[in-house]
Amino acid sequence: MESTSTFDESLEIEGRPSTAASCSTPGCSSSIDYCRTISEMSCFSEPSSSEEHTAMLWPAAAKLRVRAKPVLTKVGMKQHGGDLGGGGGEEEEAEGVIELMKERFSKLLLGEDMSGSGKGVCSAVAISNAITNLYATVFGQFWRLEPLPQEKKEMWRREMECLLCVCDYIVEFYPSTVQNLKDGTILEVMATRPRSDLYINLPALEKLDTMLLEILESFEKTEFWYVDDGDRSPSANISRSFRRVLKRNEEKWWRPIPCLPSYGLTAKSRKDLKQKRDCANQIHKAAMAINNGILAEMDVPDSFFATLPKSGRAGIGDTAYRYLSTTEQFCSDYILDCLNISNEHEALETADRIEASMYVWQRKASSAGGGGNSNKSSWEMMKDFMVDLDKNAMLASRAHTLLLSLKQRYPSLSQTTLDSMKIQYNKDLGQAILESYSRVLESFAFNLVSYIDDVLYIDESVKKR
Repeated sequence: MESTSTFDESLEIEGRPSTAASCSTPGCSSSIDYCRTISEMSCFSEPSSSEEHTAMLWPAAAKLRVRAKPVLTKVGMKQHGGDLGGGGGEEEEAEGVIELMKERFSKLLLGEDMSGSGKGVCSAVAISNAITNLYATVFGQFWRLEPLPQEKKEMWRREMECLLCVCDYIVEFYPSTVQNLKDGTILEVMATRPRSDLYINLPALEKLDTMLLEILESFEKTEFWYVDDGDRSPSANISRSFRRVLKRNEEKWWRPIPCLPSYGLTAKSRKDLKQKRDCANQIHKAAMAINNGILAEMDVPDSFFATLPKSGRAGIGDTAYRYLSTTEQFCSDYILDCLNISNEHEALETADRIEASMYVWQRKASSAGGGGNSNKSSWEMMKDFMVDLDKNAMLASRAHTLLLSLKQRYPSLSQTTLDSMKIQYNKDLGQAILESYSRVLESFAFNLVSYIDDVLYIDESVKKR
């Protein structure tokens, strides 16, 4: 009889649960229009040195992605020298890629601490920063609706492939079979399977990634073109009129201006642009939903509780508190209108205050009572406690609704203080990968929608002349 202490290494997954989000229809560079990140350094992860995957791999995940061999070794490159054309240039280029991967892999292991003294960030933060800064490198200065250069596309796919290899070895144990021994002992044989959050969300994110790149590839031949602000060519004079039409914020002066023919876009081209915008918008919503779900699952660090105000009213302000605590019908949109928020900076400050007050009320609602007036009877004390409990629970619930309404009104709102602290103090590698990957895809999709809106707005203005 085979030993029952060993794990079943031949797990096969036949079905796939439905993904958390699908599309049917972090310091990074300051040049990114929509960036939610806390990263300040660039790092990278080199893939595993194993040529053969163990049973921890995801059989069903292969349907959504075709993973190339993650290992690039000098021996392997020399063996395939004939396939590369036999020239020294290709081999030198391959060796250059290997050396770059070695350098960034070392930085990842060091936790971005080049002194090697062990004072670097944890692996979860390091890999989150790596994904964030890879996105900044590839898409940080990409401001046009045109296919991504082949070199950057290969860089994105190759390095993301290496960073995501970590997820192939994040598993959970479950009892696969139960054996009854002769002496009456019941023995459970454990097997491994991909962790549920990774199994559900990672293939969905990779599918969204592929769809976004396909949308970019479709802009190979367009009826519009771009002119840089400093261009002095004859077409640049035309672009100045488009700039006046677009009324772009001065903070985005570096972005090129889309230019259209005098008659505007054809009906077919405009319809195609709207379809691509709708698809990119759905991808943005799906990536945002995954990101919000992962952030909600992350533990709240103790350092955040130390910064909470003494009372929820002091944190949120008298005006908002008066509307939140009223017994009349609650309307979050009406409260936001009364707060007179004029820009996203004020919106972010308001979100931080609402979130802090929400946690104050949640902690009070979940507390097991406290010291009361000793002159009161036990029944009076219990009655007062239940009233306070219900009121704090109501305020926390309304504050949560108000926060969601604020984020819906400002979809490009940056991360709140709590979200940033969750990422900074997170120790879970799987959550770090899912959060950073969904965040950069959210940013990517948002920028695509913004660029398409610029073209459609100019086309509409041109046809009104």
